Amino acid sequence: MADDLLTAPRNGATDETDTPKGRVEIDDVVIRFKGRHGPVTALSRTSHVLEPGTFTALIGPSGCGKSTLMNAIAGFVTPSEGSLRLDGRPIAGPSPEVGVIFQQYALFPWFTALDNVRYGLKQFGLPRREEIDRARAALAEVGLEAHADKYPQQLSGGMKQRVAIARTFAVGPKVLLLDEPFGALDAQTRLVMHELLLNIWRKHRATVLFVTHDVDEALLLSDHVQVMSQAPGRLIRHYHLTQQRPRAFSRSGSDLLEIRDEILELLHPKTDLADSL
Repeated sequence: MADDLLTAPRNGATDETDTPKGRVEIDDVVIRFKGRHGPVTALSRTSHVLEPGTFTALIGPSGCGKSTLMNAIAGFVTPSEGSLRLDGRPIAGPSPEVGVIFQQYALFPWFTALDNVRYGLKQFGLPRREEIDRARAALAEVGLEAHADKYPQQLSGGMKQRVAIARTFAVGPKVLLLDEPFGALDAQTRLVMHELLLNIWRKHRATVLFVTHDVDEALLLSDHVQVMSQAPGRLIRHYHLTQQRPRAFSRSGSDLLEIRDEILELLHPKTDLADSL
């Protein structure tokens, strides 16, 4: 029953085609902000396509524009030039079709876990019983059915992030954007959250863009890794990963080690000591 609740079309809508949904087109996008001394380019001209159902990690130096690009896809930022489209339609603002998960959870402290998940469903005008059932099903999917009545302050960091994931997937987004969602968690909890995220992604097949500073995390989770340059950022390298999951950095996975070394070199180029003297 939980699966039916989470995958049922919203508001009685039905799909007329089996064409995969969640294709994001980034077409010659440039993003500038007003600075103290004039316009500042936060993202250089960028073009890319996120194909439906793929898992892409976006990695680059701090301040290179990773989060800016993610916020533009989410509809929070309007490009200065170029266009963004979801399934052929312009992205003109925030939409329930694009879910966003941040590092800081963004939970309402005065709501229980269940009510935090329910909050994301309010926009659809569902009957109260269906709203509650869908929220409970989403919490069950992340292993928190027994904690539905707890408040955020009663939950660990990993549990709070599970609530945020449940809230997002309960809405049924075509695209999921994650901005360093596990950066505040300890190493062991991060590994658990990696497995949880991959399991939910395999089931729902939303198109994922995962922003991270962690090269290992990018390589262990994603189908594709996009590397950005120093600010103003642009995409400079793409890696298509075909290794079976779960992955590990070992001799049998030496190609992953080679890719990791290449990415680290791109992010932190080696300089000749003699040149700096």
